[in-house]
Amino acid sequence: MKTPHKAAGQGVQLVTIGPEAAGQRLDNFLLRQLKGVPKSHVYRLLRKGEVRVNKGRAKPDRRLEEGDTVRLPPVARAEPTATPEVSPGLGAALAAAILFEDEDLLVLNKPAGLPVHAGSGVSLGVIEAMRSLRPNQPFLELAHRLDRDTSGCLILAKSRRALTDLHELLRDGGVDKRYLALVAGRWQGGARRVTEGLSRGGRQGEVRLVQVDEDGKAAESLFEPERRFATATLMAVKIGTGRTHQIRVHATHVGHPVAGDRRYGDFEFNREMKALGLKRLFLHAESLAFRLPTSGKVYRVKAPLDDELKAVLECL
Repeated sequence: MKTPHKAAGQGVQLVTIGPEAAGQRLDNFLLRQLKGVPKSHVYRLLRKGEVRVNKGRAKPDRRLEEGDTVRLPPVARAEPTATPEVSPGLGAALAAAILFEDEDLLVLNKPAGLPVHAGSGVSLGVIEAMRSLRPNQPFLELAHRLDRDTSGCLILAKSRRALTDLHELLRDGGVDKRYLALVAGRWQGGARRVTEGLSRGGRQGEVRLVQVDEDGKAAESLFEPERRFATATLMAVKIGTGRTHQIRVHATHVGHPVAGDRRYGDFEFNREMKALGLKRLFLHAESLAFRLPTSGKVYRVKAPLDDELKAVLECL
């Protein structure tokens, strides 16, 4: 992307789109360009037509093309804050967590307890830390998300083209995503597909809870027992959609909440698992498999369970 230049005397910026921004949605482009401006205000600027593409109004989902000129109106921005420093311990942990990397993608085994991005009182997430650790990396973006308490495979895109490809694959179900979850109770029978829709409900602190809702967004989870124990079952879970808290809510809906789940789980079961050494949610994004349409590259990445989760299974 070329350097913005200001229109004389107006405080307006005219930005020419380069190859790295080509293919990006207009709203996502604006959120990056207008850092410090509230998200609601960015969408208000779009609705009012104050943001223009090639001198015309544009919708938030418009895909930008190389050579487009985007008009950014003068807006008040919050004072920039210093990027939090990445501690040596976190830097070493993230370096050790890299499962795979090439010129297009970087896949991490995200540690549990670390959010993928800053927000909701958290000043540093995976993406901010990785950008800080790689100041010379020209492009680095989250391709998808994992809950803060979930560990496992997390993809970062190193080019706009790879990011666009991944978003298309994720939207169309072209990524084979498999999880491991320890759930309460002894699972009866074999595989079971759960297709109840999901919607956002009330709040628990800073987090919006999710609930089963027949009029909610479509969601599909396939649960298959891997190992049965006296009071719990290790499940392999394949998801056809990626809704917020999907596996956790579906598991609770069928009577087998995920171990360590403080929002949707079973208090007594969680206490039993804590006595066995479980201090986190037992949900792990074990593997990803997909083919990037542009390059034709096939990716298959697997993230091993951490020592804490392995120890709980040994105790069981």
